[in-house]
Amino acid sequence: MKSLLFSFQGRLNRAPYWYVHLALAAIQFPIFGALFALLVYPAMEARDMEAIQDASRTMNLVGLLFLPMYWISLAVTVKRCHDRGRSGWFIFIALIPFIGVIWLLIELGFLRGTTGPNRFGPDPLGA
Repeated sequence: MKSLLFSFQGRLNRAPYWYVHLALAAIQFPIFGALFALLVYPAMEARDMEAIQDASRTMNLVGLLFLPMYWISLAVTVKRCHDRGRSGWFIFIALIPFIGVIWLLIELGFLRGTTGPNRFGPDPLGA
């Protein structure tokens, strides 16, 4: 489990890639949504700048607490790039406006990895 979630070495097929990202989303979205509903939204409704700044600081702190989750997401994405035969630097294609994120989603989320071993390791699906 440690090598799956924290290592940038090796390859990962589509199923674990999706499972990890769905699990992370299932943890993050409810927490951020609840905090927004409890802290930010009431402050914005009241138009209280001090309360808005306090809520903003709290949301930033929560974002920092989620750093391990961001690390896990990055590690899994890099390993998925390796399975497609690409370097981990390929994730920066997402910086291209509009098409970059779509390209990355299709490439990593829907296309099969290279068959057999490649320069990043053996095929995670076996022979």
